[in-house]
Amino acid sequence: MVALLDSLVTHQGKNLKQWEPVNSVYMNLQSKLKDYAAMDEKGGWDTLPVLKKSFAKGSKDSIIVQVKKRLAWEDPQFVADSLLTFDDSLEVAVNRARSRYGLNENGKVDASLVKELNVPVKKRIEQILINMERGRWLPPTEGNVLIVANIPDYRLRVFEDNRVVLSMNIVVGTVANNSVIFNDELKYIVFAPYWNVPMSIARNEIVPAMRRNKNYLARNNMEITGYNNGVPVVRQKPGKSNSLGLVKFLFPNSYNIYFHDTPSKSLFEREQRAFSHGCIRLQKPVELAKYLLRNQPEWTDEKIQEAMHKNKETWVTLPEAIPVMITYFTAWVDVENSIHFNKDVYGHDKKLAARLFSHAE
Repeated sequence: MVALLDSLVTHQGKNLKQWEPVNSVYMNLQSKLKDYAAMDEKGGWDTLPVLKKSFAKGSKDSIIVQVKKRLAWEDPQFVADSLLTFDDSLEVAVNRARSRYGLNENGKVDASLVKELNVPVKKRIEQILINMERGRWLPPTEGNVLIVANIPDYRLRVFEDNRVVLSMNIVVGTVANNSVIFNDELKYIVFAPYWNVPMSIARNEIVPAMRRNKNYLARNNMEITGYNNGVPVVRQKPGKSNSLGLVKFLFPNSYNIYFHDTPSKSLFEREQRAFSHGCIRLQKPVELAKYLLRNQPEWTDEKIQEAMHKNKETWVTLPEAIPVMITYFTAWVDVENSIHFNKDVYGHDKKLAARLFSHAE
């Protein structure tokens, strides 16, 4: 606080963006807040009728005109006209809108898109303010490489000099098993990992399964390595069926959270991807491994594949630890200066709104 006050005095409160020690997430949302405040001053957008069917390119209906008017509010690239036809330009704008709200880009105006379009502008302003508050909590980023996994967006991005060099879908913890929000440093890659089953899973899931089927451990390539207060200590051996897949990425922390591969690939195609016990599953783990090892020529693509398919673990220590942020932003601005809004999957927005806005429910 003393340093901040000294800076205020020194700079006489001028050119705040050049020196204010606030993460860029805050600054980017602040610029969008002005845009949405201007929309609010104009009265905001009209509510669209609830759809009983979806519309796609080639459709013709009076509601198409209303959709065009609504999209133009938030999309400066789209110019609305009065034609009733769902044409190519509308399909492009619809996909931009679907991306803005974290929906699959299928080109359709459906109930899920209309639900997002019908959120009042005042609620979007509140959502921006909530996430600006979160942006104040983040430290300024240091170094030229940063890994960010944003839970509500279900995406992991690798930034290099503020450019996205790798992006992928992720599966995060269920509402009952929240993925924890914290900052750390990625230090290790483990190829062909064992899965050391957490005691809670062993007690609540593995033991009952063993009682139902005496061959459960063998069928799932698992073994007991000891006992803890009568509960078996279980681990799953390396292999294609391993719950961690063929590689995991460790940033040692007290929450026992890490990134990992998975044999269950189909979940990455769903819009809502909160299915794990808390750790974060990666859609493109091999690509992340290749990127992290890009400056170590001995780790060729062939050697990476070989290490992944061994029947024993191979640990690799990165020459430099990579900063990792596991964040919870339901409103954020991408590198192309487009704003995105995501669902409050864990209900954190609602709790913060109760503190920030006295009228919040």
